[in-house]
Amino acid sequence: MTRLLLVAVLLGNLAVCVTAQVPEMLAPPTQVRFDSVDYRNILHWTRPANDSSLQYYVQWKIYGEPQWLDVEGCQGIQRHHCDLSDMTSDLREWYYARVHASSQPSSKSAWVLSPRFSPRWDSKISSPVLRLNLTEQGIVVRVKPPRLLVRKMPNSLHYNIYLMHTSGEEEVIEMDCCSNKLTLKELKHKTKYCLQVQTVVPLKSSARSSVKCVTTL
Repeated sequence: MTRLLLVAVLLGNLAVCVTAQVPEMLAPPTQVRFDSVDYRNILHWTRPANDSSLQYYVQWKIYGEPQWLDVEGCQGIQRHHCDLSDMTSDLREWYYARVHASSQPSSKSAWVLSPRFSPRWDSKISSPVLRLNLTEQGIVVRVKPPRLLVRKMPNSLHYNIYLMHTSGEEEVIEMDCCSNKLTLKELKHKTKYCLQVQTVVPLKSSARSSVKCVTTL
């Protein structure tokens, strides 16, 4: 009987020790998702409620590949975003990212996976800046493109210039990305013209810029 009691006590102490060694599971981050504009691919997440002192670890991989890779510069960070543009730059690929929270020294959350991400299909294209200058020759149109987009695909983008006449007719003029400037001639005198511009890349385009109007001389 005494031996049985001793064994029960030892087993109870062992269970306590094992339980004490199990790390506490933290609540995981939420809303893990990519936000991409002009192929700058930023992973965002929301911290668990009521806990602002956590550190976060981010990994990524190409869709179909088995191995997860650490994102350099996004290990043990306290911010709630991570730039994965360099890792996810191939427009032909699909990607995943994941993030978990940690509270030193041993507590951590489960990994949370992002939706599958394609820079080609999921990145939004920003509108260019439109500037107009009125001269005796006509309306000089200048377009300032998004800088990141020009670096990413300098030879693959162009612009649609929308010229709106007072009659309601809309004329579309294609403009090469390398020129960034054109002069609209043969316009009616003392007539109001309104213009918009749109960035166009393979398979997608930006929203139109805000409307700008001038009245010819």
